[in-house]
Amino acid sequence: MTIGISGPERKAPGRSAVVGSIIAAIIVALALTLLALAGDVLVDWMWFSAIGYAQVFWTTFGAKAGVFFVVFAATAFAVWTNARLALGLSGRRRHLPLDFQAKLAATATPPDPLEFMRNRLQWPWVIVASAGVVALLVAWGETSNWNAILLFLYHVPYGSTDPLYDKDIGFYLFSLPAFIAIKNWALVTLSLSALFAGFIYWVHGDIEYPPQQSMSPAAISHGSALLGCFFAVKAWSYALDRYLLLYGDNGVVLGASYTDIHVELPVLWLLIALSIVAAFAAWANVWARTYRLPAAAIVLLFGGAFLLSGVIPGLFQRFYVKPNELEWERPYITRNIMLTREAYNLNRIMPRPFPAEQDLTRETLEANKATIDNIRLWDWQPLADTYAQLQEIRTYYRLRELDVDRYWLGGTYQSVMLSARELNSSLLPPNAQTWVNRHILFTHGNGAVMSPVTQKSGEGLPPLYLRDIPPVAHGGPEIREPRIYYGKETNDYVIVQGIVPEFDYPKGKDNVYAAYDGSGGVPLSGMVRRLIFAHHFGDVNLLLSDYITDHSRIMIRRNIQTRVGTIAPFLSLDRDPYLVISDGRMFWIQDAYTTSDYFPSAQPAPGLNLNYIRNSVKVVIDAYNGTVDFYLMDLADPIVSTYQRIFPEMMKPFAAMPPDLQKHIRYPEDLFLIQARLFQTYHMESADVFYNREDLWQFPRQPAGDGVSAMDGLTLMVPYYIVMRLPGEAQAEFFIMIPMVPSRRDNMIAWLAARCDAPDYGKLIVYEFPKEKLVYGPFQIEARIHQNTEISQQISLWNQMGSRVVRGNLLVVPIENSILYVSPLYLRAEQGHLPELKRVIAAYGENVVMKETLAEALSALFVESGTALVAPGAEAKMSDEGSAVRRAQEALDRYNQAMERLKSGDWAGFGKEIGAVRGLLEDIRRQSGSR
Repeated sequence: MTIGISGPERKAPGRSAVVGSIIAAIIVALALTLLALAGDVLVDWMWFSAIGYAQVFWTTFGAKAGVFFVVFAATAFAVWTNARLALGLSGRRRHLPLDFQAKLAATATPPDPLEFMRNRLQWPWVIVASAGVVALLVAWGETSNWNAILLFLYHVPYGSTDPLYDKDIGFYLFSLPAFIAIKNWALVTLSLSALFAGFIYWVHGDIEYPPQQSMSPAAISHGSALLGCFFAVKAWSYALDRYLLLYGDNGVVLGASYTDIHVELPVLWLLIALSIVAAFAAWANVWARTYRLPAAAIVLLFGGAFLLSGVIPGLFQRFYVKPNELEWERPYITRNIMLTREAYNLNRIMPRPFPAEQDLTRETLEANKATIDNIRLWDWQPLADTYAQLQEIRTYYRLRELDVDRYWLGGTYQSVMLSARELNSSLLPPNAQTWVNRHILFTHGNGAVMSPVTQKSGEGLPPLYLRDIPPVAHGGPEIREPRIYYGKETNDYVIVQGIVPEFDYPKGKDNVYAAYDGSGGVPLSGMVRRLIFAHHFGDVNLLLSDYITDHSRIMIRRNIQTRVGTIAPFLSLDRDPYLVISDGRMFWIQDAYTTSDYFPSAQPAPGLNLNYIRNSVKVVIDAYNGTVDFYLMDLADPIVSTYQRIFPEMMKPFAAMPPDLQKHIRYPEDLFLIQARLFQTYHMESADVFYNREDLWQFPRQPAGDGVSAMDGLTLMVPYYIVMRLPGEAQAEFFIMIPMVPSRRDNMIAWLAARCDAPDYGKLIVYEFPKEKLVYGPFQIEARIHQNTEISQQISLWNQMGSRVVRGNLLVVPIENSILYVSPLYLRAEQGHLPELKRVIAAYGENVVMKETLAEALSALFVESGTALVAPGAEAKMSDEGSAVRRAQEALDRYNQAMERLKSGDWAGFGKEIGAVRGLLEDIRRQSGSR
């Protein structure tokens, strides 16, 4: 006799333990996840509140939470409803009449391996938990669409319509992305619901697959209902696909083409109808419960889609459109040109003729003195190396990125280059990489370095308008608050207003210390806040350190782009924020863009996921306090107008920017580069010219790297900032510009410029050269420089004497209606990193010269070309006095060249140059004697 517990009683504790373990694990995982999320949310709330953007935080948080909970509830309800329905309908095959059960038993089928799942799992709880977990994952993924939902809810009209559907373009920018997101969520939710229901039916024997293939009537009915819903969503998807035709690309037309409108569009309407028919057929099968209706619906829709949307349009395009492509596509090419120019503001570029004459005179150069005095002779890399060697002072300071800007200094409008001296605590010596040093003591950079773009000292180094620590002004703007807590190099968090002062700057063998007295950072009052930040950073020192008091503040997100991007993740940022010194303080100006990839029929920007862009916002960040101010620049932009409705307290009018900072705004380089690249093609407004690519432009080529003896390594020129006076304008202005050359040609065809100064800020101009006249392009001038025997010999000689010649970028400088080319030449030790500006190469017309300074180069250039000393309308014959002056200058130039030959040990060259000097001096003496 066996004594024991009956079967059901033995299994009960096991089931409870399994269910309890699952529930406990889920609860623990959710608790840990929620704890981490809560800590991050609290840190964000404290940070946003400290910098004055609590409203932005709550709006963004509310939008994310709203999307999350709506999607979670809808997904959980859909999955739970379908799974619960499947559980209620499944298993009825096992409750067959007794005679059927006897027949099934007689077949001697093997034991069901899924029996334990049916008996051991508490299915109602499993369904609830599974639906919750799946809904949680789906909702978390859909939270990223919070911005699209807000734009949809608050959007403003664009003000113009697309030519095909006559819908306001705001529909494409704001509504269509939201509709697509909702459609995708619906398809995912339907798929998950079908998967869960199918799994339950399979476990309970209502769905069988090999060796037997069958479905119960309940499973067929349920599957048909879901399939009908799927077809209904597909009908909506095909309706949205009508608008997506505006983003297609057949290689000739971007946007809806002739085939799209005359074949694809009718096909989509037909597919919408077929989807609706298929949906009703599937729903009818809820009662018919046959395989034929769903199978026929699937074949009808997807077979029709393959044939109608895949095969027929391709055949139509190949055999009907291609043979007469230009004729059929002309109106759609015109539409693409018009909308692309609208999307990038290319339609606002004003074309002007540029005669490209060869008539520069002394008077012309004097009238354009502001342009000549601001020709940039210092390239970024050589100057960065020079700054690093002369002004980084200590290993933990960095003068990495240089900015070009303009200031009124000494009563003149000057273009300067400057760099902030930031502190990077990760560059401290290894034995000094302590927590206290990195987060308590070494907290900030100090000052900046500034130099003019076109001047050099006798040693070939840049004269410094701002230098040393603390910064000393020698002709530059005064800095009264030089400490930099927020910048490009700052990544670690730091603690200020602790019990010990911070390292300020080195002074001899000692250090100077200071205490922070600004408003930056988040207060660390109370142990709770310290606990939250310790958890956020995973750093227990924030709890244990005695250096921190209730008055201390923690500075986080000190990198200015991270800082701006956290406040306004919906804005795209220019890659080059730049430093501005104003009223004795240091600020960063960050250009920000509103973008979209849903502008209809517009060409996407090369290499970027956008086809619409506006520089609608300028952001100013205080380098000391970290305050961030957003200023509106483009009130006509509907995207930024929509964000104004969403975040009404976030953005200020541009007029509220301090007047001195307004003088330093500039047209952003990234935007100009995007516009210039597209304008290479989209300056052609004729569909026929566009189709044949008859007038395609490109950026000029230039030698790559610092090599000067070979032209095989090539790169494309990039835009550059320059101070110059436009033809017909009264004064010099700050511009960004880029030359253009014809496709696969090197002669210059045009140059594009954007104005940076008020009141004409943001205006773009393209100066087009006469097509019947040859104007040398930068690469052709480079070739002439390399072919100049005197220049190439001198460069070869320097390169053989333990030095390394570094050629600077060639600049195209428009002066009145002529073009001047200027390129610096640097010399550095073969193993050194201190380049010296040794020569300036200038080219004009057919002449190329190389001299020690720009003034000498221009003097020699125009003496040789015979234009500088002869004003228009003057007699061709020069006076004896003018000839003597010219010969004296030439003798001085020859003497300087002779000294260079002597220094380099070139005795033959020295003798040749001295002989030339003697001949010139004798000519001068004879002329003097004849008078």
